[in-house]
Amino acid sequence: MEPGENAGDCREGTSSVNYAAIKEMDIANGTGVRVSLFVSGCTRKCKGCFNAEAWDFNAGKPFTRDTLDHILSILKHDYISGLSILGGEPLEPRNLEMVELIVFIVRSKFPEKNIWLYSGYTYDEIMQVSPAILDYIDVLVDGPFIEEEKDISLLFRGSRNQRVIDLKKTRSSGHVELWRTHGG
Repeated sequence: MEPGENAGDCREGTSSVNYAAIKEMDIANGTGVRVSLFVSGCTRKCKGCFNAEAWDFNAGKPFTRDTLDHILSILKHDYISGLSILGGEPLEPRNLEMVELIVFIVRSKFPEKNIWLYSGYTYDEIMQVSPAILDYIDVLVDGPFIEEEKDISLLFRGSRNQRVIDLKKTRSSGHVELWRTHGG
């Protein structure tokens, strides 16, 4: 996959995508110590969402080349396991191209790091809209948050309908394979 022509806006510092936060040493949104990028904007607006302040596409700051360079500089550290991208909704149509560019660049520069993506879209929906992005992601947490299925005992997800999918194993087997903890 090559990033789309307009995704290059990030290189010029004029992205139309905002981000709500960057956590430089996050241990809650994937394995190990990670950089977590919270992309702004979500039209799903799941009842009980933990990050409703990121629903607004204008929340936070514009994602620029400097923002990307900052993330890449943090990822250089050996103690950083990888990148997690959350939201809002990273795969909203107006966020998708920039998120594709981010994962493409991170995978190219840091093939040893893992990339987790959290999306309210299901794996099947992503396969219909942007299957190529899944080639650059190691773990997908899919599905909308459903308050009635909330379970605080779940690892890396908020409701029972959501899945933590091991995309390497899924690509290899040809069907959805759930991510398992070490020994689990």
